[in-house]
Amino acid sequence: MDRFDAMSVLLAAVEAGSLSKASRDLRLPLTTISRKVAELEAHLKATLLIRSAKGLELTPAGRSYVTAAKSIMEQLTEAERAASGEYTEPKGDLVVTAPIMFGRLHVLPIVTSFLEAFPEVSVGLVMTDHVAHFLEDQIDVAFRIGPLPDSNLISTSLGTVRHVICASPDYLVANGIPATPDDLMRHSVVSFQSTSALSTWGFESEGDEIRATFRSRLAVNTIDAAIDAALSGAGLVRAVSYQIADHVRAGRLAIVLEAFEPKARPVHVVYDAQGRLALKLRAFIDFAVPRMRDRIANAGL
Repeated sequence: MDRFDAMSVLLAAVEAGSLSKASRDLRLPLTTISRKVAELEAHLKATLLIRSAKGLELTPAGRSYVTAAKSIMEQLTEAERAASGEYTEPKGDLVVTAPIMFGRLHVLPIVTSFLEAFPEVSVGLVMTDHVAHFLEDQIDVAFRIGPLPDSNLISTSLGTVRHVICASPDYLVANGIPATPDDLMRHSVVSFQSTSALSTWGFESEGDEIRATFRSRLAVNTIDAAIDAALSGAGLVRAVSYQIADHVRAGRLAIVLEAFEPKARPVHVVYDAQGRLALKLRAFIDFAVPRMRDRIANAGL
């Protein structure tokens, strides 16, 4: 029995939650997965896993063994990184994630500059508006907007962005400038909800939260479409400040109801610093942080 191979299969099964999913993840027959786990249990003379209707459950012996096995695998990974030169010069692969539009407008230019400066590093940029899981999605670095939950991840503040209401100057000339959130009921609004349903936007005034209800004239499912609609004069739209900054500076859109804006939302870069930090990751953080801070500050986001 190859104990290292059996250990790897066991860890994969535990992380997957079932032998069948581990079989698919590892692209091995289910019988091979079951045999390797059984051989390991026979070698240890202990039951490690209990198969139940809820999936796999670790026995006390299994929990102790899996903890030790994870530590061994981490040490092996560290040794391989050191041997491959990952800690002597920036090289290897990095996976970076960011919200879709923020990633396209602000992260992608930094990534392309980083690749020019570090030719031995390759980057996979995953742009999604869903929060990616570091372990499950194999993420190295994440750019995130909004409050961060408590975790063991390391975060560095990059600045803040605002939720703003805007419209084209032509629309405002024709329909007037809303003075309070209640005025939304008298305006055409582009939203992300059904046109037949009442929509609600949150505002703040003197520290108190205000909820303004309205019925949108146009509902779309992407922010790009909503901004395009606002540019064409279709009505008011809510966006994050970085999404419309260029249009505001060019005079194509104007921000309204600024006195009622909610608190600015923080922007962070987040990464996992458990163990020794790979040089490629440190190089990216050192490269990206000052540039992203400058982009946020200079754009007036």
